[in-house]
Amino acid sequence: MVTKFDRELDQRAANYQPLTPLHFLNRAEDVYPHRIAIIHGDRSYTWKEYAGRCSKLAGALIDHGIERGDTVAILAPNTPAMLEAQFGVPMAGAVLNCINIRLDAAAVGFILRHSETRLLFVDQQFAEVARAAIAVLGEPITVVDITDPEVAGSRPVGRIEYESFLAGAPDTPDIRLPLSEWDAIALNYTSGTTGNPKGVVYHHRGAYLNALGQLVNAELSGDVPVYLWTLPLFHCNGWCYAWALAAVGATQICLRKVSGAAIYDAIANHDVTHFCCAPTVLSFLIESVPPSWVPPARPIRVLSGGASPPPAVFRRLIELGFRVQHVYGMTEMHGVATICQSQEAWQALPEEEHLVHLTRQGVRTVVMNEMMVADPNTLSPVSRDGSSMGEILLRGNLAMKGYFKNPSATEEAFAGGWYHTGDLAVVHADGYIEIKDRSKDIIISGGENISSVEVEDVLYEHPAVAGAAVVAVPDPRWGEVPCAIVELKADMAGDINASEIISFCRARLPGFKAPQHVIFDSLARTATGKLQKFKLRESALQHLVGNGAIGPDSGTTE
Repeated sequence: MVTKFDRELDQRAANYQPLTPLHFLNRAEDVYPHRIAIIHGDRSYTWKEYAGRCSKLAGALIDHGIERGDTVAILAPNTPAMLEAQFGVPMAGAVLNCINIRLDAAAVGFILRHSETRLLFVDQQFAEVARAAIAVLGEPITVVDITDPEVAGSRPVGRIEYESFLAGAPDTPDIRLPLSEWDAIALNYTSGTTGNPKGVVYHHRGAYLNALGQLVNAELSGDVPVYLWTLPLFHCNGWCYAWALAAVGATQICLRKVSGAAIYDAIANHDVTHFCCAPTVLSFLIESVPPSWVPPARPIRVLSGGASPPPAVFRRLIELGFRVQHVYGMTEMHGVATICQSQEAWQALPEEEHLVHLTRQGVRTVVMNEMMVADPNTLSPVSRDGSSMGEILLRGNLAMKGYFKNPSATEEAFAGGWYHTGDLAVVHADGYIEIKDRSKDIIISGGENISSVEVEDVLYEHPAVAGAAVVAVPDPRWGEVPCAIVELKADMAGDINASEIISFCRARLPGFKAPQHVIFDSLARTATGKLQKFKLRESALQHLVGNGAIGPDSGTTE
């Protein structure tokens, strides 16, 4: 509809440009030219140097024939080259595909083929995986090798090294900004559960908005933030943090390998103020506290996504000087979609109740337009009673363009005008959501629904338990029953038996919800810390059939 405010009031270059996070880099170069942008071992780059290297990368890509819409992939950890790719590749008009460094050659090869990758950057640490992936690709591909003094030399995969590639770029690269904010900026492949992963296509608009949203989520304004890269950049482009950090001219500390010792060393050496991570990293912090550790005067801000840590973990991290806030999201939403926004009134609650509030997935972020928990078929919202369960549905500018070359999956994901997360949750009276399970992971025992997350929360209360997952296994009487896979703390291995774990749960849960089987084993996780329930179900079934706990004809629980 055209109104009087549309007549002779047109969009033009002076008042309308496509939203893109690429402008943040140019601003950082202008405003913070001498501030340190990146530190990696003995190397460091100012924002002026970093911006220059990103421009050189874009120019080199264009010079090597990369066109708008071409896919450029990178297989590397959180190093300067990986950070430069976040800007340099889209500045060439190309689409960045950061490949999970924990994948095997077959999976990498699938991604290279499916994404139609034209050029691949390979960190030398992953040279052999890349070489094997390319061998089965069967198509020519340009490869640029990234060397690093922190890694022992390896046989090159390609014919040119990264620094030489940059050096050969034109002095004044012709940067390609997006023609539309709906243009693709990145392609991220999901971790996958069964079958091949799906390619999630990001747009400049969503990347721009979520980058600004992270400034609010992590409270990155004020003093100069010093951000430690514990979150993999191959996961949702590091939740869009590379772009967000440019907006405030933060200093970024690269971390090739994440460990408790490496995190504490970085904090001591660089006065780290912020980082993001999966729950497994929170465990590293608790298990690796240096003897000389003194909690900082100002708590270190940590955003953690994935399965919510139990209250006991929050309590210990608060004692250590970390301010942890739980966030929730998915690849299809450019990363973070909700945050457990702390409320002043929570401070007056008893400690246990306060900690329980902190474990919830919370409310939508400032840039997430709409969220509801509802029946996925009727789209009727559930009651705010903390017990009625429905699927989390999202919609707004953070949603992906869709799944690359997979229209049926895209239509299914966006059914009814909402993005269907597949996560089941309840809504509390204050509007905060709390995830209870994945729709495919709910256990139906004798007609009763059992939340695997609820049982896992109880298991984490046991002092000997370091990690826990609960899956369904077949049962001749009840159809299926809960089975707990438990990782014990190192100093408790061998001291705890299954009966003790089951009794512990029965004292805290209705009998039908308590695990009927307990297996002591390591937990299969994705590279971003998510439990791989499908693998755990398969291994649990094999284990129980193997020791005679269930019959050999029980089938699968998929």
